[in-house]
Amino acid sequence: MSDTVPFSVSASAAARIREIIAAQPDPEGLALRVAVLAGGCNGFQYQFKLERDQAADDVVIERDGARVFVDTTSLDLLENAELEFVDKLMGAHFTVTNPNAASSCGCGTSFSLA
Repeated sequence: MSDTVPFSVSASAAARIREIIAAQPDPEGLALRVAVLAGGCNGFQYQFKLERDQAADDVVIERDGARVFVDTTSLDLLENAELEFVDKLMGAHFTVTNPNAASSCGCGTSFSLA
């Protein structure tokens, strides 16, 4: 695998990850895991969770002091995508801008491939 990771983290997502981790009772070593799982209303769904343990096949993406773990299987489905944090009137949430998604649901947490 080259040094270029095909998945990126926006500045707003990195800032929010740092805030969330700093608010935890034991923040040392925590990272946000981004995974793609089978399921959801469109075939695949994104999963976001705090995790301390890095798996052997994880790619670690670091931006502005925030760390994100992505397993290689999920990374294939996230090629050229970006993790973003959106804070709008209707709510704040992590979202993935994924050029590989042929369609996505209204909540933005699931998608399908062409």
